[in-house]
Amino acid sequence: MEVLRPPLININGRIYRKNPVQEETYEEEEEDYSYSEAAVDQCLDEPCDAHNIEQTDRGFRCALDVPSVLYKYIIGKKGETRRRLESETKTSINIPKQGVEGQIVVTGAHRPSVSSAVTRIEVLIDSFRRKQPFTHFLSFALNHAQVREGFLRFREEVLEHCSQDSGVDVSIFQNPDKLHLTIGTLVLLNQQEVTRANELLHQCQDTIREITGAEALPVEVRGVEYMNDDPSMVDVLYAKVSVQDGSDRLQQISDRLVECFVSAGLMERERDRVKIHATVMNTLFRRDPSAEDREAPARANPRDREAFNGKNILQMFRDFYFGAFELNSVQISQRFSTDSSGYYSSAGHITFS
Repeated sequence: MEVLRPPLININGRIYRKNPVQEETYEEEEEDYSYSEAAVDQCLDEPCDAHNIEQTDRGFRCALDVPSVLYKYIIGKKGETRRRLESETKTSINIPKQGVEGQIVVTGAHRPSVSSAVTRIEVLIDSFRRKQPFTHFLSFALNHAQVREGFLRFREEVLEHCSQDSGVDVSIFQNPDKLHLTIGTLVLLNQQEVTRANELLHQCQDTIREITGAEALPVEVRGVEYMNDDPSMVDVLYAKVSVQDGSDRLQQISDRLVECFVSAGLMERERDRVKIHATVMNTLFRRDPSAEDREAPARANPRDREAFNGKNILQMFRDFYFGAFELNSVQISQRFSTDSSGYYSSAGHITFS
């Protein structure tokens, strides 16, 4: 079936077929940026006009916008990757100095050679980009005064009634100033990519306003739920968020945003629909208070977290009312940042009304 329906990868909004080739692994802990022939041979059957290749007096040229933090993956250990790419494609690859934002320029005597080199570079960059930690995320801020007060009351009552339960302590509660819904995560590695994401978000504004009727969305935060199968071994406890009129408009907005960013190649789809939830307790916070809501606890090393017994919390606070307010914006939040209000710094936002 992989021959009939091969996996697809999205690179800069272009879709490539990923041929069934055994890939080599990279030992990241040894900083191995070596060339993987299997990895770059996966997409070489694509048409040569997929790239913006210019004809010059000396042949052909194509410039690629690549964040400087990814140059090392094209250069490789002691320049091995670049030399091998140049040798196999009969091209020349010019890379700016490390730390200098610019363009990687590929030149060659023949258009197919330049196209082949560019495709290989893009596949390598995509492979290593997927291994970078996310830098930004689309979010709905939930730190409205009423919800924040409700959360503080929730924290106080949980600690009063359930602090004797295994793993329950104040360190695993969310920062009340940073209560939010995560729509999806982004890897934006330079200002150009941040600008592109912001422009894309603004392109979504009219679609979002069609869903909301160009008005703020009245939502309420009520009840708690957990993410795994065993309530006695919980890593993430979240509050449920819904539109007060019972509609699925919040879900529609979230799904549309993800669809837009995935189509543009700026986000990876993690599930068919966005899971609408707001983290209120997370065992990642036990060791790192600045840890972000990753949504999928399985991503973290089990050794880095200690689960808590959530049975009593789920029974006593299942329908706990945190508060209600009018949600009127979505923003690109910068990870590990704080603005003047205590929320995440914004790299761009749009409003519903």
